[in-house]
Amino acid sequence: MGHGGNVITELTIDHREVEELFAMIEAQPVGDEQRRKLADELTIELVRHSVAEEAHLYPAVREHIPDGDKIADKEIADHARVEQLLKDLEGLHAEEPDFDHLVAKLKLDVSEHMRDEETRLFPLLTAAWTPEALDELGDKVRTAKKTAPTRPHPSTPSTPPGNKLLSPGLGLVDRARDLLTGRGKG
Repeated sequence: MGHGGNVITELTIDHREVEELFAMIEAQPVGDEQRRKLADELTIELVRHSVAEEAHLYPAVREHIPDGDKIADKEIADHARVEQLLKDLEGLHAEEPDFDHLVAKLKLDVSEHMRDEETRLFPLLTAAWTPEALDELGDKVRTAKKTAPTRPHPSTPSTPPGNKLLSPGLGLVDRARDLLTGRGKG
């Protein structure tokens, strides 16, 4: 969840962890309950990652990168599509036919989003910011992931100040539910 380093290092490591979770899901037999448990872990990681980006990365993009509003709006729209897919996946058992379809769609959308960030957005950030600013943003992202929700909440705000106000409370409730249910424990 928290890896250290600047924001680009932090988010790139998150991306590799997400790819690994997709591979682990695909390695399980179709219909196996382990696929559901891994999908829960994937959801937790994706939601935390998205919340942290929306709270800290995209406001910085809007402020410091040419056409930053357009770029941030596109990334937030990507997140909204992914969050809705996660919400649709949330109630499904691994043996249900829609489960595999949603995981495949999710993988396609998430992979495309990660590739776009790594090939377009991260180089723009590197060019626009000092190493110290990127380190500070990495710290903010790590802190946000610690209190972020662990379940999809597609109807909540995805931009400041609403997301910064609501996310910690939703995160607390989500983590309490996860503790009670054992969700995310593999």
